[in-house]
Amino acid sequence: MIPTEPRNFFKFSSDSSARAAIFVSGSGTNAEKILDFWLENKAACSFTPVCIVTDRPGRCRANELSEIYNLPLIAEDINEFYKTKGLKSISLATEQGRQVREDWTETLYSRIKPLNVDFGIFAGFIPLTNITDHFPCLNVHPGDLTVCDENGERVFVGLHTIPVHKAFISGSEYMRSSVIIACAYEEEGSGMDEGIVVGVSQEVAFDYMGKSEEYWLEEFKKRSGSKPEGGWKDDYQQFLSNNQEKLKIHGDWVVFPQVVNDFAAGCFAHISDKLFYKSGSKWLPVNIIEYTKGKKEIFFRS
Repeated sequence: MIPTEPRNFFKFSSDSSARAAIFVSGSGTNAEKILDFWLENKAACSFTPVCIVTDRPGRCRANELSEIYNLPLIAEDINEFYKTKGLKSISLATEQGRQVREDWTETLYSRIKPLNVDFGIFAGFIPLTNITDHFPCLNVHPGDLTVCDENGERVFVGLHTIPVHKAFISGSEYMRSSVIIACAYEEEGSGMDEGIVVGVSQEVAFDYMGKSEEYWLEEFKKRSGSKPEGGWKDDYQQFLSNNQEKLKIHGDWVVFPQVVNDFAAGCFAHISDKLFYKSGSKWLPVNIIEYTKGKKEIFFRS
């Protein structure tokens, strides 16, 4: 039965600020921006980071962030975990691979559970995980997930630079980052980009790197066949990578910390897939919230 009253995404485990686990697999720059936001606004911040979680100890900046911000590190190397189960690959393509992923997730959660985490923050966390079954997790995505096709399907989905590519070839003059409630993955990994969008960044214009839009469209058209092993290494890929980095700086780093803080403050609730925002004592139906530096604009549903 669909609830008739908006429901918050989590219940606080304590009377103080919400307790957050930050998940990192790579450079950790998104995590760093969120942690800096916390430090700069500590007295008024709605969340408290309680740990750094990683699947790649020694191969990313999780150890460094743990030391800099004096937070416990929870590391469960996913590659080593799969090896102990007799698998060389961490692929989800087989039933055994998916079962090992669930085993890894439960092992990871058993180490996080004693910290009474209220919600998770996927700040560049690579492996798909259904730890979302234990507590809600926020994820930032390099595409505007409010854009849908005629069938209601989200257009700018995909991993790495794919959303930037889709935005460009669609004729859009700008990109956006979206923050979503991460969903559990299905079978071989689909479904992760289908969660409720709780905020989008400001518009971030494409950088044509001194060329024209038409030039980059022609560069894309030069590609033929399937993607080579190791990925594309052409000029068009450099164009996409440069714009993804620009979107991270002007999109992710602006929207993610502010959404995390509002989420931790209990500002968001939902009825099924519909978002609500708390104004005073009332829950108001929201279409989307656009975050710019230090402020937000709320677009309400009629």
